[in-house]
Amino acid sequence: MSVETTPADRQGRSRSEELKTLTILWAIFTVLGVIFALIVPHHLMGPSASNTMTEVERTFTMFSVASAPVAAVVWALAVYSLMRWRRRGAWKEGDPDGPPLRGHGMTSGIWIFLSSALCLFLLIWGLAALSKVDSAAASGATPLEIDVTGQQWVWTFSYPSQGVESDQLVLPVNRPVVFKVTSDDVIHSFWLPEMGIKVDANPGVTTSTSTVPDRLGLYHVRCAELCGLLHADMETNARVVTSDDFDTWIAGQGGHA
Repeated sequence: MSVETTPADRQGRSRSEELKTLTILWAIFTVLGVIFALIVPHHLMGPSASNTMTEVERTFTMFSVASAPVAAVVWALAVYSLMRWRRRGAWKEGDPDGPPLRGHGMTSGIWIFLSSALCLFLLIWGLAALSKVDSAAASGATPLEIDVTGQQWVWTFSYPSQGVESDQLVLPVNRPVVFKVTSDDVIHSFWLPEMGIKVDANPGVTTSTSTVPDRLGLYHVRCAELCGLLHADMETNARVVTSDDFDTWIAGQGGHA
């Protein structure tokens, strides 16, 4: 004896299969997104040279991981739509449109709740990371103050406590540094990519930012604001050296440690 299925039964079974397929696609894309977030951004940003950049990389990774499930929903729906719901064949005059899409209160509510929770989590994480960077820069040894001045198209670095002014940026390792950034002409942007420092240099305004260099080496200093004809050439290097080497460099510039 055969049991007849009603259109409602077939529609319910079809929706169940669609939901199952979408769930599988969502899980696959979520896993791929998390793997991407854990591996790719860290390698693209390169090695960290300060506590600030370490927190930037950690925050970037966490934000990418947290957003992977949300992005996976969009990818799963897009892929399934292309596979299952796309129109095949040429469109003809008089062909009916698809059924109208209507809102679903529970789905909308869940989406709003989860999105709000995710945004709140990311906000708290970002504020905590910012506080951690600020506290690290404020603790430990006496901060080294450096006045950074941008002008078309060079950087000038002044060490007021040491009585030195130079076109070279030399930093002692593991010592907090406070950059006081300004400009003599147009708007520039003081950017140390490996240290996570990027602050605008505005004429007539001094903006402060701080970090703790924690890795010996040679790093880039660039201008990240279009500032005229030779903007691309407005770059130099930052050397992170030991405390003894820093004192030796200061003495060689005629200053005092």
